[in-house]
Amino acid sequence: MTDFLTELIILAPPLLFALTLHEFAHGFIAYRLGDPTAKMAGRLTLNPLSHLDPIGTLAFFFIKFGWAKPVPVNAGYFRNPKQGMLWVALAGPVTNLGLAIISAILAKTFWLLASLLPYSSAMEAILLPLSAMLVASVWINLVLAIFNFLPIPPLDGGRILAGLLPDSLTEPFRQIERYGFIIILVLAFSGLLSKVILPIIKFVNNLLLS
Repeated sequence: MTDFLTELIILAPPLLFALTLHEFAHGFIAYRLGDPTAKMAGRLTLNPLSHLDPIGTLAFFFIKFGWAKPVPVNAGYFRNPKQGMLWVALAGPVTNLGLAIISAILAKTFWLLASLLPYSSAMEAILLPLSAMLVASVWINLVLAIFNFLPIPPLDGGRILAGLLPDSLTEPFRQIERYGFIIILVLAFSGLLSKVILPIIKFVNNLLLS
């Protein structure tokens, strides 16, 4: 129980921040492109409670990937709906990649401070938990970014691919979305999902924190 509470304290803040920024980025780019839907729905906010999906948040602790409530987007407001959806889809995982890089830089800075400053119990009580959260933030954001880059609708990667495909293939590809969640579950429970994305996540994580 103590280990679970410790894990919860370390993982919860970076997870909430990562999920919130991911969804906010989608809504912000959509708004900048002319779609007020997220703003009108109260989703253009950095308040985590507006974005959390309880099941998706709990899933991260048990199966090591999770999700938030998707921000509503109406492509009809975009001058070029296909291109607009591509930029909106890119915004989420790219934001998570940026957060992973920033978290790694801050973690390394804290490690440097810990090695240079004289030891004190106050320093240990502050720097160690913050360093642990930043290291967790790198991993969490990489998981969210790389998972969402998978080219399976309704994941962001599926929407990105739909925006890149020729018009003749876009609509047939989008029809896969109705089966997307089932495909993801099959990949997850078969172990194929972890075999595909975990090596990439570990490689980038080691690259950022080495």
